Amino acid sequence: MRELWTLIRRRDFDGLFRRPTANAMVQFFRYAFVGGFAALVDWGVVWLVEHMGAHYQVGVVFGFFAGLAVNYLLSKLLVFQMETARTGAGGEFLGYALIGAAGLLITMGLMHVFTEWVGLYFMVSRIIATFIVLIWNFAARKLLLYRGGKGA
Repeated sequence: MRELWTLIRRRDFDGLFRRPTANAMVQFFRYAFVGGFAALVDWGVVWLVEHMGAHYQVGVVFGFFAGLAVNYLLSKLLVFQMETARTGAGGEFLGYALIGAAGLLITMGLMHVFTEWVGLYFMVSRIIATFIVLIWNFAARKLLLYRGGKGA
């Protein structure tokens, strides 16, 4: 936590966003930004598909795939660049996708509850679900897919 606050206080944007790190707090900070960008892509697809006449849950599935691709690429580039995958690249992406699919199921369940039972607008439900699933996705990917930083 100390390293993260030091980087923020110093306004060290290279350290906050680009320089390789094995520090879990700095990685989570980056993952939140990567996830935020992927979420914008996801939400845009959900909104677009729903406004084209499909059910919002169909949009959630399409949005999931768009967000997964963006999240995987940016996470490899900016978040987990010091991590060694427990498997090869194909297994890494498969694990990434399976963890994301579990997150999708959680998202769909939460959206059903918030939209159908609570009565929230589907995009508000999507935003709430995104923040809940962000924690699941980061923790599962960090703990299940990677061994730790190179040299750690």
